[in-house]
Amino acid sequence: MLKKAGLIILLLIIFGVMIVFTHLNTGDVEVNLAFVSITPSISIAFTVTLALGWLFGVASMGIFALRMANERRTLRRALHISESEVSSLRSLPLSDAN
Repeated sequence: MLKKAGLIILLLIIFGVMIVFTHLNTGDVEVNLAFVSITPSISIAFTVTLALGWLFGVASMGIFALRMANERRTLRRALHISESEVSSLRSLPLSDAN
């Protein structure tokens, strides 16, 4: 419950900062994308930049998570093979030392 309340408070603070930022920065900025030039407001430009950066971060972490899942799957297979080998060796009779 406390975690959810903290998240709601954090979102409200971010939303409030966004409203203040939008109110204080009403000007336009020219963005040149090499093949086209657009002139959005500063708040829209920052919002789009933030969203694209967030998406890039999520994609990067997704790739990392997939690699970790693949490594985990490989290690589980190796563990299963090792466990079956140990259990088969335990079932063998002991040979005498003579």
